[in-house]
Amino acid sequence: MTLLASLLFSLASMFSWGRDLNSVDLLFAGDAMQHQAQIDASRRSDGKFDYSDCFSGLSTYIKGADYAVVNLETPLGGAPYTGYPCFSAPDAYMDALHEAGFDMMLTANNHTLDRRDRGLVRTLDCLSGRGIDHIGTYRNRQERDSVLPMVKDVGGFRVAFLNYTYGTNGITLRTDAVVDYIDRDLIASDIRNARRKGAEIVVACMHWGDEYHLTPNQSQRSLADFLVGKGVDMVIGGHPHVIQPMEMRTDSLGRKSLVVYSLGNFISNMRTRDTRGGAMVRVRLSRDMLGRAVIDTADYRLVFTVPPTKNVPNFRLIPVEAAENNSQNDIPDEWRAHCRAFTRSAEAVFSKYNRDVPRDSSSLIPRLVPLPAICPSDHKMTVVR
Repeated sequence: MTLLASLLFSLASMFSWGRDLNSVDLLFAGDAMQHQAQIDASRRSDGKFDYSDCFSGLSTYIKGADYAVVNLETPLGGAPYTGYPCFSAPDAYMDALHEAGFDMMLTANNHTLDRRDRGLVRTLDCLSGRGIDHIGTYRNRQERDSVLPMVKDVGGFRVAFLNYTYGTNGITLRTDAVVDYIDRDLIASDIRNARRKGAEIVVACMHWGDEYHLTPNQSQRSLADFLVGKGVDMVIGGHPHVIQPMEMRTDSLGRKSLVVYSLGNFISNMRTRDTRGGAMVRVRLSRDMLGRAVIDTADYRLVFTVPPTKNVPNFRLIPVEAAENNSQNDIPDEWRAHCRAFTRSAEAVFSKYNRDVPRDSSSLIPRLVPLPAICPSDHKMTVVR
């Protein structure tokens, strides 16, 4: 390769999502709820369910990540489809999340047994049948042992994912099925096994905390310290249905770890100011001068759920910027006001408590340009912010 070609290739690399080619982006979203009103709004006259409107406003952003994870906080238990307090969502809901760009769905949460063991197993059957990665629940102990540690190759980075819940609303297992409950001995063992399997980065997704509290409780803080102390690189939390702070920690050797206490709701029909929206966090992995995988940066983007309107008969997610700058004319003024109220509240929490995790202010609509012909993979497209 000539010197000129090398320089051009380096410049092209710099403008690929603002990063070099030896980095990847992970994306995490909060609780994907499915209340009765969401089910009803998605039901069509032929009895099928259509969620095509729900995620179109954010699918480009989700697909822009190299690997995206969401908490599936409902079993796919089959008909009759029901919302709170015992959820069972149509399979089309899972399909819509997957089509929006999510690669992994978490199943260890307090609603995973809403349709008991049979609903748990059916959910796993649906996810596996669509080729969607999933962790947190298993058909039996043997399956868990065969699945974990789950170490994914994400663009050349070996990333292990773990998922645990504080409980299952008092519903207990009656078969050999397994739910990964929060147990420090179990978690420590899983972390060790992940490292033995070659994981460079370990992510622990935790279903924990107090509902509707905008700050973490002492149990969350203690468990986060434990996880980081055991070598977890990212702690990603859910369950409170509201956002909670994010912390980028740096140890004495300069290695970073990220703690996100709660991403809040991804999509739902909850109706209070702080439950109408949530956050997505994007984490960039890179390599240091010794070639070791490290967390480079993390940032967040706020999202908001708009309920059905005259123009759009389904629930849909929007970036809060759509209400802030009036870029979408089909959002009623009432819901612009609710979105702005949610944003002000979330930003007040993050500005006070976040540590080195800023808001992502980049464009949601990347433009596609071809890589220079000198690139070995010149048939691919580069996404430029």
